[in-house]
Amino acid sequence: MYKKMLVLRFPAEITDKPLICTLSRRLDLCFNILKAKILPGREGLMVLELSGHKNQVNEGLRYLKAQGVRVKPVEQEIRRNNDICIQCGVCTGICPTHALHMNRETMEVIFDPNRCSGCELCMAICPVRAMEIQFSTDKVLV
Repeated sequence: MYKKMLVLRFPAEITDKPLICTLSRRLDLCFNILKAKILPGREGLMVLELSGHKNQVNEGLRYLKAQGVRVKPVEQEIRRNNDICIQCGVCTGICPTHALHMNRETMEVIFDPNRCSGCELCMAICPVRAMEIQFSTDKVLV
């Protein structure tokens, strides 16, 4: 089973189309919606885990792009500002995917963006706001 964690941005003119349902029915893909902010007539945002056979996942990504959806892997949207991170480790206790974890030998906080689900729990708990999730929510109706 091949999995991709994605950030999908839907232009306002296509937010009323059942694109994710089509992925499931036509391409036999499984999906897990981790976060969604989509309303008709407004730009939409979805964090989605897509899984299936690799060829089908790739075909699904081509389908979404052909429909006008902007698709990026989650790791391109998530950043840790190492200049302000104080390595306190608070984020490691709340991260459900263990994308943020502690190296026990060096006591350094490690961030693996490939494991990140974009849940934003680290943003809420970080005392210095070192995690930066760039979802452009200024364009999305919150």
